[in-house]
Amino acid sequence: MVRKDVLDNGVRVVTEQISSVRSVSIGVWVDVGSRDERPGEEGVSHFIEHMVFKGTRRRSAEAISREIDALGGELNAFTSRECTTFYSTVLDEYITEGIDLLADIFHHSRFDSQELSKEKRVVLEEIRMVEDDPEEYLHDLHTKNVFGKHPLGRPILGEVATIEGLRRKKVLSYRSRFYRPSQIVIAVAGNFRRGPVLKQIAAAFGGARRAELSSASRIPPRIGGGVHVRSKPLEQAHLCVGLKGVSQSDKDRYAAYLLNAILGGGVSSRLFQEVREKRGLAYSIHSSLGCFVDSGLFTVYAGTRPEAAPKVLAVVLAELRRLKTARVGRAELERAKSQLKGNLMLSLETSGSRMCKAAKDELYFGRHISCEEIMADIDRVSPEQLWRLSDNLFDDRYLTVTALGPIKKGALEPVLA
Repeated sequence: MVRKDVLDNGVRVVTEQISSVRSVSIGVWVDVGSRDERPGEEGVSHFIEHMVFKGTRRRSAEAISREIDALGGELNAFTSRECTTFYSTVLDEYITEGIDLLADIFHHSRFDSQELSKEKRVVLEEIRMVEDDPEEYLHDLHTKNVFGKHPLGRPILGEVATIEGLRRKKVLSYRSRFYRPSQIVIAVAGNFRRGPVLKQIAAAFGGARRAELSSASRIPPRIGGGVHVRSKPLEQAHLCVGLKGVSQSDKDRYAAYLLNAILGGGVSSRLFQEVREKRGLAYSIHSSLGCFVDSGLFTVYAGTRPEAAPKVLAVVLAELRRLKTARVGRAELERAKSQLKGNLMLSLETSGSRMCKAAKDELYFGRHISCEEIMADIDRVSPEQLWRLSDNLFDDRYLTVTALGPIKKGALEPVLA
């Protein structure tokens, strides 16, 4: 059972005790991500994530690394477009040490100027690494093409110019603006005693003064369209086809997840069977659904030989249109429901995944959503609901195609005609 407490300063704490495991995962989730950055701040959310590991008033960067390794645990962080997360997973006997270490890097990181200069070089290498990974780089390009100048279109890592221009004052100002108690959710899942853990969390995180966020609210994006080709000497052509998705709270979100499963969410999906198994046009072909607080993005990815790119695009578009013109059969829908429910249950087998779900539920919905509730919502989806949703989402006005690789100019546009 997931339980919720609120500290006096507004920090929310969600906990789930799991007696069958020996691990505990603790996460500090801040309701801020790359979409909240202003022009000139691109990449600062992710940069803060890096800097918290570079030394505190009590521990050097090396001491932090030595301590978590000595516990046999994990101390890490990640940044998304809508949140920044710092987390630790340790054996249950070391939960006190895990919380202490996590609280120390979160509250007391020094943001030393020399370390900051060094870490900028590390992040610049990370950006270069992404640019050398065709699939990852393509998704960054594609997101930018879909959302245009909206903050959701910015790369999470930032741009080279903005990272080079980051100064300590700007980083600390951004952190002060968003890292406020009202923006923080602490999630704990695993084998632990709830009373002592809540007491330690209150002591470590309850001292910050209550302060409401004063920044502007998030503005929903407009979905773009068109064909965008980035020429690059690669062995394959990499394609992304993007369309409007649904938000985290949309009443059709489970129908959208089922559409994704049917279209390209597994080895029995329509795209995998048609593009790879029947035609041999690609090794990697799949679809995905990204849901944000106020919008979403439906994406199909494929990697193929350059001369086959128009044919692959044509098959993808044909399958999208088939979902609009013909209802999904009940047998296919039932298979997708079983797949989705099975994936859900298997994804929650670890303390870390349970911690993440508890935190996301609180951030996006303000309450715990049980697996039973999710599965009931999945079971309620009908073929008619899928058909109506397909007609709404798979609209050519929102169609954005992004290609990366040795693709001839004008090769893809005729497919869309």
